[in-house]
Amino acid sequence: MDEYRMIDTLAINNDTKIIFLVIDGLGGLPEMGQKGTELDVASTPNLDRIAAESICGLLDPVLPGVTPGSGPAHFALFGYDPISCNIGRGLLSAAGVAFPLTERDVAARVNFATVDGDGNVLDRRAGRIDNATNERLCTLMGREIKLENGLEFFMQCEKEHRAVIVIRGEGLSDEVSDTDPQMVGVPPCIPEALDPAAERTATAAREIVEQTAHLLKAEKRANMILLRGFAKYRAFQTMEERFKLRSLAVASYPMYQGIARLLGMDIEEGTTDLASEFRAVADRYGDYDFFYLHVKTTDSRGEDGDFEAKTAVIEEVDRLVPILLDLQPDVLVVTADHSTPAVLASHSWHPVPVSLRSRYCRPDAVDRYGETAFATGGIGRMPTVRLMGLALANALRLAKYGA
Repeated sequence: MDEYRMIDTLAINNDTKIIFLVIDGLGGLPEMGQKGTELDVASTPNLDRIAAESICGLLDPVLPGVTPGSGPAHFALFGYDPISCNIGRGLLSAAGVAFPLTERDVAARVNFATVDGDGNVLDRRAGRIDNATNERLCTLMGREIKLENGLEFFMQCEKEHRAVIVIRGEGLSDEVSDTDPQMVGVPPCIPEALDPAAERTATAAREIVEQTAHLLKAEKRANMILLRGFAKYRAFQTMEERFKLRSLAVASYPMYQGIARLLGMDIEEGTTDLASEFRAVADRYGDYDFFYLHVKTTDSRGEDGDFEAKTAVIEEVDRLVPILLDLQPDVLVVTADHSTPAVLASHSWHPVPVSLRSRYCRPDAVDRYGETAFATGGIGRMPTVRLMGLALANALRLAKYGA
């Protein structure tokens, strides 16, 4: 039996509450000539208090040295093997905007981007265009782009510079390469079939890119699209089926809502900022067993390469943490999906900090919330996928194994 799936057979019901505060991209690195990461530099009295009352450590989202995408990193957080459960970003984006995918569909994540007159990428995020611009461009493309061979095309705004496309028809495959080169100064890649069965899909993707270049040529910033993570629909066992947890996701970005939706969580709608997200957990506290509270802007500022702005977001989160502490959850986990050091302006392979606070944990000697301090914590360094079992145990939600 898969060691991660063994937890399913031990899960039991009770009235305990678990909160996962996931501060996206939290892990960092020091700037040149400095000693502290973003966490080290930030003033975090409330997170420090949590660290002092918790058992702490570091997590590897996939494997040591492997830089994870948000999808596998989040699946691991919720106790799903990040390798066997890895799926394309397109499926996550489609689920995030509640697009009704069918088995005839292939979805892909879109970044609106800026290219120069020679077709080289200047900005992979088109200056993080606003939602209204995104909606306008998606409406235009959804109306004007036509595919051959009887294929249908759909496009839907996700948020800021992100959107999702769906190609619908018979005989499609998701074995198509990305067009996002993951760097600037070079042209977008050409979508290629990674398997002969995917040639029809790759041809359609090339048609979409070519038509987009014509449709958006007058736009100052969002004049091209980059495609990532072609994916077909896949079903997963829910958190309730596996762990007997009625779960609520409080996440402002659609893709993270999509991950939660695929795993059977309910989605809290209408939160507009960090404060409203934290209050939503308090407002819905009586209705669920498990709460996934996602903070996106730490990751965004890290990807922007803005060390000070990422530090400021960490401090804002710290000021809101007492809202969760006042609820007195049976288990409070504070962690991240992956590291996004501002120094790298991207996801990285560095392990992420984790603290677990409960009545039944063994608090260690750590009294400062940060990567360096957590390297000496009682959890040690372990795969992220094992975190859910530890949280369930501390919530007294696992039966004894064996006689």
